[in-house]
Amino acid sequence: MKNQEKQKEGLPRLLELAMAHKGLMCMAILLAILSAVASFIPYLAIYKVIQNIVSVYPDFSQLNQTEVLWAGGTALLGVFANVVLYLAALALSHIAAYGTICQLKTDFVSHLAMLPLGFHINTGSGRLRKIMDDNIEGLESFIAHDLPNTVAAFVSPLVMLVLVFVVDWRFGLMVLLGIICVFILQGSTMGGKKTENLIKEYQAALEDMAGASVEYVRGISVVKAFGQTTFSFKRLSDAIKRYTASVIPYSLSQENMSASLQTALNNIYLFLIPMGIWIGGHTSDYKTFVSTFIFYLIFVPAIATILMKVLYVMVNAQQSAMLAGRMDEVLGVPKLPEPEQPKTPQSYEVCFEHVTFRYEKASKQAALENVSFTAEPGKVTAVVGPSGGGKSTIANLIPRFYDVDSGSISIGGIDIRQVSMETLMDKVSFVFQDTYLFKQSILENIRMGRPGAAKEEVISAAKAAQCDEFISALPDGYDTVFGKSGTYFSGGEMQRISIARAILKDAPILVLDEATAFNDPENENLIQQALQVLMADKTVIMIAHRLSTVKGASQILVMDGGHLVQSGIHEQLIQSGGRYRELWNRYSEALSWKLEQGGSANA
Repeated sequence: MKNQEKQKEGLPRLLELAMAHKGLMCMAILLAILSAVASFIPYLAIYKVIQNIVSVYPDFSQLNQTEVLWAGGTALLGVFANVVLYLAALALSHIAAYGTICQLKTDFVSHLAMLPLGFHINTGSGRLRKIMDDNIEGLESFIAHDLPNTVAAFVSPLVMLVLVFVVDWRFGLMVLLGIICVFILQGSTMGGKKTENLIKEYQAALEDMAGASVEYVRGISVVKAFGQTTFSFKRLSDAIKRYTASVIPYSLSQENMSASLQTALNNIYLFLIPMGIWIGGHTSDYKTFVSTFIFYLIFVPAIATILMKVLYVMVNAQQSAMLAGRMDEVLGVPKLPEPEQPKTPQSYEVCFEHVTFRYEKASKQAALENVSFTAEPGKVTAVVGPSGGGKSTIANLIPRFYDVDSGSISIGGIDIRQVSMETLMDKVSFVFQDTYLFKQSILENIRMGRPGAAKEEVISAAKAAQCDEFISALPDGYDTVFGKSGTYFSGGEMQRISIARAILKDAPILVLDEATAFNDPENENLIQQALQVLMADKTVIMIAHRLSTVKGASQILVMDGGHLVQSGIHEQLIQSGGRYRELWNRYSEALSWKLEQGGSANA
């Protein structure tokens, strides 16, 4: 495998992102440069007017009005050209920015879909949401505004220096001296590495607080049920405190830097006064000196504005580079590798061969250790065992939410690592305990099983899953948007919609992870009917805590502590004793418990 090029960082990375639409951005930059040059035309025109006025003082009747009017028209033309060219530059840079951000978000989401499930669990949706919504959106501002402004901001001082030296090199030297002093002050106030660390800490604290806030909102029912507050939810409380501890020094550092720079920039004219006094005392052409001195006194405040733009875009570029860095951290997480020459299974037995897997690679405790079994087509393989035994891990490994540490998982004799993710997802359907419905129509929620399915096929799947009746009773039937106007479902109803998705997909391999968790008396028969339709002629791997649901399985795998400790059919396992019979006895006892008045429980 070829070594990948090292990822660019900082400004080079920003320029790489900005130049994704090179033609548009180059044109925008050129127009921004022309806009910056045009912005100095009014100052030259003003200098010409000052020369005319001073040359005839005090007899203004001798004023060359035609020349003054031409100068005024030139100034207006310069202002007009500056505005038009700048707006045209922004229009082009915005088009480029929107295209780039669209591509970045698409690439980011596509990359997330290819990352191991453990990354999402450890990172948290709050941080990922902030990166996608805030960090990537922040790059739009850099591409659309800051890059053209940056180019214009750095061109303007060059044009400005040429101008101040052409008019009078002595005053030009004093202006240059003032600018050098400002940049020395700017370098000392920014603090280099210290400021960079403050910004990094601020960004990290902001992301942590976003993640904790999302978790808090999602768990609000638990928070309210136990009478908790924002600050009794420790993770959010700690995140807020960390954010406060980072944002205050960061804000103060920016405030001090801004105040000192504004003061220095607005007082560059003080460098001109000593030179003006010296030139005035040694000149023979007093009128030329006065007109030149007045021009510099007028022009110097504009220098402050020009240099503030430079400093502003430098700070913005630094912040944008950090936003890109956060995005690149996620993009740099290795994806599950795709095979160079993918294979397609022709049969659908699922075989685990000596599989060992750890969620944390440094952990001594394996979630699965040396597990081997075969789930045959047309049969149900049930996986049971105590919590933490490794049941759900088996379900997560079949669709490659993670890759095994050792051993292999194959479908039809082909290692799933040699099957493309698209083909693998096409061959496997899932019904999980936690069913998620998107805030879109029920039709589209079911159609996720097969996006191109006709409405009639969706309805047919819903009928087979025993959910057509309650969907048809909704205000807009299958077009009702989930979550809109109080449209929500019970756990059992959501399970049936999830089963309808799987029926519509009709994949040859089916993974059921606690799919019967919501079997209350009202829903149990309906869900069982739906599952019978779904499981027909498929390779079924059923993860279950409720042992009554697996009695008829073709084989039962008993997991304990990551090990496969028993396998067989229900009757064999009961007769042979061991872990399964122990679990069955406990399950049977639990079913026979009845609460008596007063709160005691008897078997």
